[in-house]
Amino acid sequence: MTPEELKHLIRTVHDFPEPGILFRDITTLISHGEGLRACVGHLADMASTAGAAAIAGMEARGFIFGAAVAAHLGLGFIPVRKPGKLPVPTLGIDYALEYGRDRLEIDPGAIRPGERVVIVDDLIATGGTALAAAELLRQAGALIDHALFVIDLPDLHGADRLRGAGLTVQSLMEFPGH
Repeated sequence: MTPEELKHLIRTVHDFPEPGILFRDITTLISHGEGLRACVGHLADMASTAGAAAIAGMEARGFIFGAAVAAHLGLGFIPVRKPGKLPVPTLGIDYALEYGRDRLEIDPGAIRPGERVVIVDDLIATGGTALAAAELLRQAGALIDHALFVIDLPDLHGADRLRGAGLTVQSLMEFPGH
């Protein structure tokens, strides 16, 4: 399936989580076997072209796509977790959200110094989480220069923020609005 065909598998939910928001729901894509396989294949092609030696994905939906891409390519997967989820000493970063703050953590032993890691996630909106993940992975010694997404919401300028931090950003599809 082409990215344009995959775009038709994304459900739009009006007024979620609050009035005026158009929520782009990927559950309709991940429940469609052929669509999921095609989506992972497209992302894997982009990650391979980027020279990925490992794939990182942010909790939670980045685990779905990132782990599938890593398995497709025969690469390791680095989970970027919410705080308190890893049983070993972690490296963490606090970052700003639209309303408050959050934290991401990784197992620094999961990354070899200089390893080219490509970030894979379901959606890029404002870019805050992906930017924090890239910074965290860089602190652990990874070479991060690519971030791949299923969906980009370009009106929220997250991809631009990542490009400003030295990342090449690619997505399979875009949706206007937020």
